[in-house]
Order: sequence, then C-alpha cells, then structure tokens
Amino acid sequence: MPSTKVVVFRSGQEEYAVPVEKVVSIEKFEKVNRIPHMPDYVLGLIKVRNELLPILDFEQILYNRKANSSDAKIIILQTEDFVYGLLVLEAKEILDIEEDKLKQIGLVNYAKTQYFSAVANLENRMITIVSPDVLVNTLDGIKELKEYMNSLTEEELQAMV
Repeated sequence: MPSTKVVVFRSGQEEYAVPVEKVVSIEKFEKVNRIPHMPDYVLGLIKVRNELLPILDFEQILYNRKANSSDAKIIILQTEDFVYGLLVLEAKEILDIEEDKLKQIGLVNYAKTQYFSAVANLENRMITIVSPDVLVNTLDGIKELKEYMNSLTEEELQAMV
C-alpha cells in the first residue's frame, strides 16, 4: 500500500508533519539575529552551514504566541523558491503514513489555514500535514521577507554571520 513519509513535530499540544522530501535538516534552536520591521512570526536569521536562513515561529503563526521551550528545534525546509527554518517545540519522529489514513480536509479552503493539506487519522493520534510551500506563500509579509533576503549583498550577508 502506498505511503507518505513525514517528519512529525509538535506545536502547542498538537502534532503536525511535513513531507520528508521538503526537510533539509533539523537543527537546535540557538542564537537568532533579529530583523526589524518584520511580522511577529519572523524571528530573524540564523546561520546554518555558513548560510543565513530566515526563521519562522510556527507557534506564533498558529496560536499568536512565541514558542517557549528549551527543547525547541528548527526544521530547515526547502520549497520551490525559498529555504527557511520553522521553529517548532519538538521534532519527534519520521513516520510512514499509509495513504488511506490521510484525509483531505476542508480547512484548505479557509484563507488562514490553506497550508493544512490533510489530516492523518491514526489509531490513537491525529497529525495535521502542513505543506511548506503553501505555508510560506500564504503568510502576510512573506513577499517582503523574500525580497529582503534576495536584496542582501554578499558583504551584508558576511557582516551578519
């Protein structure tokens, strides 16, 4: 039976997942260089393997509160035109979910949750699947963040790291 491989993580009390093929790496949450005048969900930039990446706080996106955990992780995600880090409370596991356990949900029609692509209805847990591409393209202010990242010169990038 066909299955989908996902990385499961926690935000709030719920479990979410992203397709494993979109995940570049999972990093510890460390020092973030703040960027002024960005939306609340943009924490700033971090350096990962000599590359500066913007960090988005998933807790802030979903619940309008900052992620507050010493165990927080950053899932580095690659979309079609953008690489970013998603701050989550806990990166839990890699899981194979059988296709028949994935249910399409009507929340994709709601403007604020278009990035929820499906829900995995498992025996004693429910995991909401997040599309990293849709997430990054539906957030307010993300266009400006992409423009900002693309406008930085090599010298400016080096000065930040």
